[in-house]
Amino acid sequence: MSWTDLARNGRILIVDDAMENIQVLHQALQSEHETLFAMSGEKAIEIARAQKPDLILLDAMMPGMDGYAVCTALRASDATRDIPVIFVTVLNATEDETRALEAGAADFITKPVNAAVVRARVRTHLTIKRQSDILRALTMTDSLTGVANRRCLDETIDSEWRRCARMGEPIALILADIDHFKLYNDEYGHQAGDACLQAVASAMRRAAARPQDLVARYGGEEFAILLPMLDVRGAEVVANKLLAEIELLAIPHARSSTAPSVTLSLGVAALRPADGAHLDSLLKTADALLYQAKSLGRNRCCLPL
Repeated sequence: MSWTDLARNGRILIVDDAMENIQVLHQALQSEHETLFAMSGEKAIEIARAQKPDLILLDAMMPGMDGYAVCTALRASDATRDIPVIFVTVLNATEDETRALEAGAADFITKPVNAAVVRARVRTHLTIKRQSDILRALTMTDSLTGVANRRCLDETIDSEWRRCARMGEPIALILADIDHFKLYNDEYGHQAGDACLQAVASAMRRAAARPQDLVARYGGEEFAILLPMLDVRGAEVVANKLLAEIELLAIPHARSSTAPSVTLSLGVAALRPADGAHLDSLLKTADALLYQAKSLGRNRCCLPL
């Protein structure tokens, strides 16, 4: 089985302060899964945030940060809270298992481990996680355009705002509106309107192509592009690229008073959360600039002075 196939089957992070225990679990899983390992709680959290494993096998008793503290920290972080954790430990009392489950563990295996049991438990929890991921993706995706929905945007903008605040980085937001879209639907019909929305969403994904960028349908013919770690000048580049992408689409719009094809109006804002700014200010500024773009004739982006 190739390394790519192993990763596709699930990436497992093994956490134990004893290398011999890591080797036992690695031997049990290496034929089916990609395995990573950490020998301390602090390193486990670092790897979990960077590598995003699909499952963590965690020892309870470790010097310094023990397994319970690690599990609690993983659950407290937006980046790692959805990774299932299986405790693998010599502890076997009911209160130990209860404590692990209360810390957020999905399962509890006692040492010495049985390789067949470990493989079975791992497969079970990976299956549950994949099903959960699929359901979550469905609830976070706009069914028509395939981009994120308003719920996903609300959750992501909050977490990215806090992340940029911690890092001292700016965050930018573009609010976009398809010009004269009601007239487009009246002229060409709702089926053509749906196709137009899909084409515009695809153009947005081409314009905002970094892994951390998020394109979301804000409502109706309105979209938002979230750009973490970009200032207003960087966001302006994305906005201008988007306007160019829309022009290339050349979707006819006979009833538009702006242009013979579909166009967008954009409001572009950026703030640095670490400067004491509030998330509401980012949203209000982008919205006000979108309104300004419309009032100035549409088919343009407006930025803060």
